[in-house]
Amino acid sequence: MGKRKKSSRKPAPARQKVPLDTAFTCLFCHHDRSVTVRVDRKEGVAYLSCRVCDQRYQSKVNHLTEPIDIYSEWIDAADAAQNSQPPRRPTASSSRSVPAPASIEEDSEEE
Repeated sequence: MGKRKKSSRKPAPARQKVPLDTAFTCLFCHHDRSVTVRVDRKEGVAYLSCRVCDQRYQSKVNHLTEPIDIYSEWIDAADAAQNSQPPRRPTASSSRSVPAPASIEEDSEEE
């Protein structure tokens, strides 16, 4: 008994690596592909800037960082900055003065 013949199968073509985007939509002016990300791996810094409204962002990078990561960090930083700002106008105000609280020293002297 002999071995079966192997079918003559051609190797599958290698999948081409699709490059990730380096130009994105701006959060502030909403122009498509106006935000560009430049990654400088030697210095360990990435620069993000919008050509239309001149918004800028800078972040540290490592050998695994891609431009989409910097764009995502920028979105997170912008959301955090927006949420941390105090409201511009108080919701309720009073023209009456608030009485000063009684101090603790007065209570300790009575003993």
